[in-house]
Amino acid sequence: MSGEFPSEGMALTVLLVVSDLDRSVAFYRDVLGASLYREYGGTSAVFSFAGTWILLVTGGEPTKDKPDVTFTPPGDPKLVDHEFTIRVPDGQAAYDTLSSRGAEFLTPPVDWGGEIRAFFRDPDGHLIEISQAG
Repeated sequence: MSGEFPSEGMALTVLLVVSDLDRSVAFYRDVLGASLYREYGGTSAVFSFAGTWILLVTGGEPTKDKPDVTFTPPGDPKLVDHEFTIRVPDGQAAYDTLSSRGAEFLTPPVDWGGEIRAFFRDPDGHLIEISQAG
């Protein structure tokens, strides 16, 4: 049936604005372990990670289809309006692996009883959480 939304064949892509594409590509590929799918002219890169597409783009001015929107990386890493949460089977193992690859966690994993979680940031300050169900 046409006109359905969502429909078969759709995919969700998360877009993050970054300040240095090369640095961010290295982080998402080498630290997070995402698979680089394609790069576009030094201004964007697409990754596949855990069934989701991640699109990294450099900043940009308004365009015809978004006339009053400017893309810019996060300004203050202490103010967060979004994050990735990655559900993992073993929080400590994920923490150890990511730390060994260069991820800098805010704290070691914290056990909240029903959940164990820890947070780290990408090079521009986007917050990423690992979470293990308790």
